[in-house]
Amino acid sequence: MTDRSTIHASFTIERTFAASPERVFQAFADPAEKAKWFGGGDWEQLESSFDFRPGGGETEVSRSPEGIEVGFYLHYYDIVPNERMVYSYDMTNGPERASLSVTTIELEPTADGGTRYVHTEHGAFLDGHHDPVGREEGTNGIVDQLGAYLSTLG
Repeated sequence: MTDRSTIHASFTIERTFAASPERVFQAFADPAEKAKWFGGGDWEQLESSFDFRPGGGETEVSRSPEGIEVGFYLHYYDIVPNERMVYSYDMTNGPERASLSVTTIELEPTADGGTRYVHTEHGAFLDGHHDPVGREEGTNGIVDQLGAYLSTLG
């Protein structure tokens, strides 16, 4: 029998980007742009879908260099262009559900024409597959990748 456990955790990540809220939003809304900053590495992509609208979602299934299949399944609930995105997602490790999260991303204009980016996530981490510290570190890395991408746009 598998030992079952649930760890609940929340975190918030804040950044300020030199790009406008419209530009930051576009980096999420356009699949070609999102592919340039989200994910990456030397993982083999097995499945991918992108439907950026309330009621739509995204799927990314990849295999790690060690052969572990990881699934990312996202559902959008609320999208206010240039202001807010609210979605839930679950992740799998092989056949096991590893975590479920609810995320809100808020984009606020700054006085200098940039964006205050606020990412708030609430998660349930299941059966020891994922942990809150690792998720927050990974999400910080993804937000850093977004910032690096935005900085290349001038």
